[in-house]
Amino acid sequence: MSRAVALWIALVVVLAPDGVAAQDARQIVQEVQKRSNVRSQRYEGVLQVFNAKGKVSDKRWVLERIGSYGSSKMILRFTVPAEVKGVALLVVNHTDRASDQWMWTPSIERDRRIAFQDRSQRFFGTDFSFEDLEERDVDQFDYSILGDETIDGESCWKIQSVPRQAKSSQYTRSIVWVRKATYTFAQLDSYIKEQVVRRLDYRDMANVQGVWTARRLEMSDLRTGSRTRLTLEQLQYNVPMKDEDFTLQALRRQS
Repeated sequence: MSRAVALWIALVVVLAPDGVAAQDARQIVQEVQKRSNVRSQRYEGVLQVFNAKGKVSDKRWVLERIGSYGSSKMILRFTVPAEVKGVALLVVNHTDRASDQWMWTPSIERDRRIAFQDRSQRFFGTDFSFEDLEERDVDQFDYSILGDETIDGESCWKIQSVPRQAKSSQYTRSIVWVRKATYTFAQLDSYIKEQVVRRLDYRDMANVQGVWTARRLEMSDLRTGSRTRLTLEQLQYNVPMKDEDFTLQALRRQS
């Protein structure tokens, strides 16, 4: 999926024709994407993985991304600890379908394509699945407004999204809370059938080079009780990058 403030009256949402409500919800998500769209992005990520018993393990990666929303390319590469250093993931996003993904493991000098049926698996011991690391264009979903709610004291639109191609995602549907003041995501709940299985919280908002950005994201696996906190450091937008640095050859070469 998956910023002019509009005032919404509950009756307008409840009583409006279905097509109008769906169009309004889609326009909100489009505006979120529009305001966060950049040519490129780079940050150093600190990951803290908390298991259900409170034990913490730390990892770090460097992420680089190039391209427009939904058709971008991204490489993330672990730097710490030593046993995962150099392990990298290349994600090539598409506007009309799920992403293509390859993982490079330097210890065996081999890359492997992530099979579509494996994208629901946890990514390298974190609570993010492979699918959670891809981008999806707004046109791949149908949207509806479920109402207004407050998250951490901020007024939000509560919006449901359903994949237009049911088999393109492990998730049956998602519910996202969008802050009205800044058109940014506050929380994202992902469902399998009627069960919320993952929750992503967007915290520590800051205006970085004109883009409102969550500098801390926390993904919770509600089935296991574990969670992963991702903190973004040295974040930069619109850094000079080249397309040729986001290929399988580059994935192997840069290890």
